[in-house]
Amino acid sequence: MGRDPVRSQPIPPALARRRKLLEGYKIDIVLDVGANTGQYGKELRAIGYKGRIVSFEPLTSAYKELLKTANSDGSWIALRFALGDAEGKAVLNIAGNSMSSSILDMLPSHAKSAPESQYVGREQVEVRTLDSVFDTICSQEQSILLKIDTQGFEKHVLDGAERSLRFINTIQLEMSLIPLYQGELLFPELSQLLYQKGYRLASIEPVFADRETGQLLQIDGIFHRQVATADPR
Repeated sequence: MGRDPVRSQPIPPALARRRKLLEGYKIDIVLDVGANTGQYGKELRAIGYKGRIVSFEPLTSAYKELLKTANSDGSWIALRFALGDAEGKAVLNIAGNSMSSSILDMLPSHAKSAPESQYVGREQVEVRTLDSVFDTICSQEQSILLKIDTQGFEKHVLDGAERSLRFINTIQLEMSLIPLYQGELLFPELSQLLYQKGYRLASIEPVFADRETGQLLQIDGIFHRQVATADPR
């Protein structure tokens, strides 16, 4: 036929489902909170998402790698601060594997399941709220996906986004099934919180499991609501 066959890598089922959800919800901007070096954004591009990405990452070493990736993509920007429930400074615990870094203390259950994730240092970082920056990066008319992967700090990010959530129709949230970080909310509590705000669980993606026992320790839940609540102002 005069053509060279090209074999494409099969997309894992969880990513294939995420792609369908992104298309179905007509997502045109993703707020990537806890971006690390840009792994989530790269997954989005790999499954065909072409909209805007705004990534938030406070850790210096991870941000440098993230910025390189974002600068090579005309629809991706990287911002160097954490999101939380108040403006100010915080101490970020640096994990040996970088991606498990958190403002919260790590519990022995996490370190036992992934020894390479144990903390190896600390860094002071800037913390802002999503509400304080939302209007500068988003339009209220856009279809927004808020992805939060902040190693136990997810509730704080949501608390700092009380006004912004009115315009966000989809949230992808990392949730622990057992306590892994000091003071974090677990899957049942976070799910209930989002249900109270009008979101419903649309999909679950496995994230982190104990290597010896196979027990699932963390999942990502994708939550969606059909109509965002209008700003009462």
